[in-house]
Amino acid sequence: MGLKIEYPAGATPLDPDDAAGLIPGHITTQGQLNEWEYANVIRGEEWAFGTKQKNILSIEFIQTLHQKMFGDTWKWAGAIRTKETHPVGIAPERIRPELKTLLEDVEAQIKDGTWGIEEIAVRFHHRMVYVHPFPNGNGRFSRTITDLMLVQNGKDRFAWGADLDREGEARERYIAALRAADRRDYGPLFALLKVKRGSGK
Repeated sequence: MGLKIEYPAGATPLDPDDAAGLIPGHITTQGQLNEWEYANVIRGEEWAFGTKQKNILSIEFIQTLHQKMFGDTWKWAGAIRTKETHPVGIAPERIRPELKTLLEDVEAQIKDGTWGIEEIAVRFHHRMVYVHPFPNGNGRFSRTITDLMLVQNGKDRFAWGADLDREGEARERYIAALRAADRRDYGPLFALLKVKRGSGK
């Protein structure tokens, strides 16, 4: 592949083998890749929000959604990663157990009303990004499935702000909020998404 992929601050660089999984052969510039991938993500979101989805809190659905969002761009779309990623992401062998625990936790939180659905969604988003289940696209995927969970529970999608996949102040605040949540400080992420902690359903 003659394309040199550029990554914004905090993004996970692709392993060379995964980078070689680019499907469209006509892409030679970062701009072309961004446009193609953006269109793929939009089609995936249209599929996700276009009908009532079932069992979204399952590993099978998570893989299907990622494949819908990136399957026209990358051969490995929807496949749980098998390699270490830096600077974030848990060890590959822990991904499926951690996802299972996360999804079961969220299902129980919604059922029991542990927190309001928006607070549950913020915590869900952070943990999904922290696990980093796929080789790439985890931020966009995690925001989409978080929004889908909100919509299915009668809430509006989060106003994430400016394009968080490009360099800029909005991305810097988002990454800083996620890193704070890694340290169990969810305050910046709640503030970023304008969610009141402790609010009921």
